[in-house]
Amino acid sequence: MCYLNSFSFLSDNEETEYIFCRDLSDEMLTKKDQWKLRMTCFKDIYPFEIFPLKGLEKLYFTTPITILYGTNGSGKTTALNIIAEKLGISRDALYNKATFFDAYVSLCTYSIENELTGIPSNSRMIASDDVFNYMLNLRSINQKIDLRREDLFKIYEDPDNFEKPEDIHLLKSYERIQKTLEKSKSKSQFVRKNLAGNIREQSNGESTIMYFEQKIDENALYLLDEPENSLSPEKQIQLAEYIEASARGCGCQFIIATHSPFLLAMKYSRVYDLDAVPVCTKKWTELENVRQYRSFFNSHSDEF
Repeated sequence: MCYLNSFSFLSDNEETEYIFCRDLSDEMLTKKDQWKLRMTCFKDIYPFEIFPLKGLEKLYFTTPITILYGTNGSGKTTALNIIAEKLGISRDALYNKATFFDAYVSLCTYSIENELTGIPSNSRMIASDDVFNYMLNLRSINQKIDLRREDLFKIYEDPDNFEKPEDIHLLKSYERIQKTLEKSKSKSQFVRKNLAGNIREQSNGESTIMYFEQKIDENALYLLDEPENSLSPEKQIQLAEYIEASARGCGCQFIIATHSPFLLAMKYSRVYDLDAVPVCTKKWTELENVRQYRSFFNSHSDEF
């Protein structure tokens, strides 16, 4: 399913006209002219003067998964941020809009599949910072779990401690501890059993996968910025499979900025190479990043 059909950035001529061609003869300047006049005072007018250098004017979304590939500084994240802002898509983490970001976004255009329904309201932009903040929250929860663990140690040593009123609500799923415990059970076994759902038992990669599973719903557009961060190759493959399944069977559309060969190789995808000038679509096996991986492993083939 493709909710967003295309997105147009500013061409070189459009940027030039907007930045330099202003009519100051009127006593009252329009809002557009005010932006132009202000731009002459800045050396950095980001996100202007990025995409014309790459020959990128329009992205077409003809498959459920569109991938933006490129090295650092290629404009992948900028493109995602512009699209998300223009479409009004929900996001959690803050990002640096820069002075002229809103002005640029206001000039962009797009086409959608259904003008009546528009972009699904549950669509979302997920950036690396979102996952990072999620990890920090888990760390905070684990600190509280450590405190509960110490309390359970005390209860194990003396079950009567649980009779104290302040111990009653130590665990959500724990209603009572038997007065008599089997002495054959070790303290660690007891604590592990009664700390069911201990988040610490999941690795960062497992927690990241869980985060995406929670955030990706049915029938929506998702913009993902380098979702492979903190994931091992095994977990990147698992994430790729989850995205493929969501696109194929759950009515989801994805626009993804990534370096990961495992995500680049996903089925049902169209890959834009933002390192190419002009920007063009390529097979994933033609991308420089993937070819470097292949060259590296071939040079060490005798060690396998």
